[in-house]
Amino acid sequence: MKPKAKRFRIRRSGAARTGASGPGTSDPGTPTPATAGTPPSGAGAQATAAPSQTAPSAAPARPPRPDAAAAKAKRLVPGQESGLSPQQEIDAIKRENLTGRQLRVARREAQKHGLNPSSDLDAVRLLRKNGIDPFKRSDLLELVVTDQAKAAQNLPAAIRHAPPPSPHVLSPDERAREVQKIQQDIARRRRRKLALLLVKLAFFVFLPTALAGYYYFFIATPMYAVHSEFVIQQASPSGGSGGLGGLFGSSGLPTTQDSITVQSYLTSRDAMRRLDREHNFKAHFQQAFIDPIQRLDPKATNEAAYRTYLKRVKIGFDPTEGIVKMDVIAASPQAAVEFSKALIKYAEEQVDQLTHRLREGQMMGARKNYQDAEKKMTESQAKVLALQEKKGILSADAEISSRMQQISAYEVQLRNRKLALAQLKDNPRPNRTKVQIAEKSIARLEAVIAEMRGELTGGTAKNQSLAQISGELKVAQADLATRQLLLSQALQQLENARIEANRQVRYLSLGVAPVAPDEPTYPKAFEDTVLAFLLFAGIYLMISLTASVLREQIAA
Repeated sequence: MKPKAKRFRIRRSGAARTGASGPGTSDPGTPTPATAGTPPSGAGAQATAAPSQTAPSAAPARPPRPDAAAAKAKRLVPGQESGLSPQQEIDAIKRENLTGRQLRVARREAQKHGLNPSSDLDAVRLLRKNGIDPFKRSDLLELVVTDQAKAAQNLPAAIRHAPPPSPHVLSPDERAREVQKIQQDIARRRRRKLALLLVKLAFFVFLPTALAGYYYFFIATPMYAVHSEFVIQQASPSGGSGGLGGLFGSSGLPTTQDSITVQSYLTSRDAMRRLDREHNFKAHFQQAFIDPIQRLDPKATNEAAYRTYLKRVKIGFDPTEGIVKMDVIAASPQAAVEFSKALIKYAEEQVDQLTHRLREGQMMGARKNYQDAEKKMTESQAKVLALQEKKGILSADAEISSRMQQISAYEVQLRNRKLALAQLKDNPRPNRTKVQIAEKSIARLEAVIAEMRGELTGGTAKNQSLAQISGELKVAQADLATRQLLLSQALQQLENARIEANRQVRYLSLGVAPVAPDEPTYPKAFEDTVLAFLLFAGIYLMISLTASVLREQIAA
């Protein structure tokens, strides 16, 4: 809106009125010397005429004094009378010692009148050359009107500002009618937005939910689910073990890794292929009575069958209790039970294979050591037997003991004969025949005793002494005893290995056996329909919020 200028009436004082009527003043209607010297045409004339045309209601300015007017006329066009060049004019202006504020005002004034000065001093020169006072204070109303005139010149010609509406005071009835119109318009907009919202909800939420409910209630093929639970346990040791070992042994921690391994195997492609190879898993879900959404394509690949397998076989593991839970879904209860039992069998085989190599390694080393010890003990025993048969001596100790007893008996007889001979010689005239018989008997006994002692300690070239035979027998028997001890230790190691292998055994204990249901488990029509409604509503809400945020961002 164009600003309104306030009108002010300026009253002159008495001195001013007297000065105006005196000889030193001129008539307001006659031009001053400054204005008389200014050319009537040009940019300066247009600039001076603009304020008087735009603000005709402004009060007339006070006429300048004659001396000020003369000085002003001299400053406006210093080069017209002298004929100086522009550079000389600039040097003359520079000698006037103008302030920085005056130079800035002169530059702004030159730009306002469309001049292109090269410097602030050049701006003063150009303004004076065009008959414009560079240091004249512009009225506030004049500046505003000039800016509006420039803006009006820059606007397109087709734009027209409508005049402001005239103020009109409404009556109570008219005000009520206007309020009613506004309320009706608001209600109409609300109904339109509500109708649009209902259309969007019907298209994006209600219609997909209705289609999903129709499928679940009338088209989906009934499916039967069989639930089973089993746990993988470890064989407890024969002797009770206390402390932390017994504590962790009784818990499910040792078999957690095995349970996870079995779970991974049952959800693998290998288990699916084996189930299809042995129980026709793919053919069961390719039957014609299954609806097209759940039916497996007759030319389905193993990957497509595996995706169906993951949907129909659900296996979970509870690490706190160590229980593996399995749900098998099929189009008939008999097939579901068959698939469930087959998978449990696969799990048992997998559990048995987990520790088979460990148990075989433990038993193999212990069994080999026992066989080697048994073989060497047999060889030692055969060597002792052969030595006894060759020497004809069952026991060297018994033979030596028998020989020593015989030698002792002969020595007793020898001592008695020597006593008897000494008694015969004590006679003054002993019987010479008896003496000779006694001496010969003593000689024979000494010979027998020497021979027997020779057999014990030394032998001939052909026959070994009894001591040598006894030594060989003792060495053989000692080797036999050592082999027997090693055999007993190997046997003990074999038994320990067997106990350890039995302790490493894992076995599957079935907690909940698979039982065929008499009612279909899936689909759960009502629950699935509600879930579809919530899903579509959530998707619509997310899209709406995203669109609203983007709309606000673009509008901002």
